Amino acid sequence: MRKVILYIAMSLDGYIAKNNNDMSFLSIVQKDGEDYGYNDFIKEIDTVIMGRKTYDWVMTQVKEFPHVDIDSYIFTRTPAPSKGKISFYTGNLKELILELKQNEGKNIFIDGGAEIVNLLMQDNLIDEYIISIIPILLGDGLRLFKGSIMEQNLELIRSKQYKTGLIQLHYKR
Repeated sequence: MRKVILYIAMSLDGYIAKNNNDMSFLSIVQKDGEDYGYNDFIKEIDTVIMGRKTYDWVMTQVKEFPHVDIDSYIFTRTPAPSKGKISFYTGNLKELILELKQNEGKNIFIDGGAEIVNLLMQDNLIDEYIISIIPILLGDGLRLFKGSIMEQNLELIRSKQYKTGLIQLHYKR
């Protein structure tokens, strides 16, 4: 069965964005030739789930959506027409995930944001967590984990430290 994998970065104090959905702090660990395992990870997925705020921020940073060649579901409250393999989805997240998991294919990549992550955690639908800790304390912003999630025991698969100070943790449920 396909796995649902959260692959995300956050500050040391648990924020995935500053106020106003500003994720510019992620650039402090950019280093030529270093992708933190992303290219290997992306080979194992064929579906991306992303919130509309995350999508909008990404589109301010790049000319073309980075996942244009794979099925992408952008969760939004405002309907919009599909663009190629990008679907602006207004349906039930849990139902979609359960349907996708039953279909043949590679893994499913959860690319944010916090609302999506927390909804999936409430329904115990994330199989693995790959979280990169950025060496910065933001003090305020959008937290990755919010208070209404249920307790989950996780098993560490691996941890890796990089010269930029980024630490990547990989857990499975």
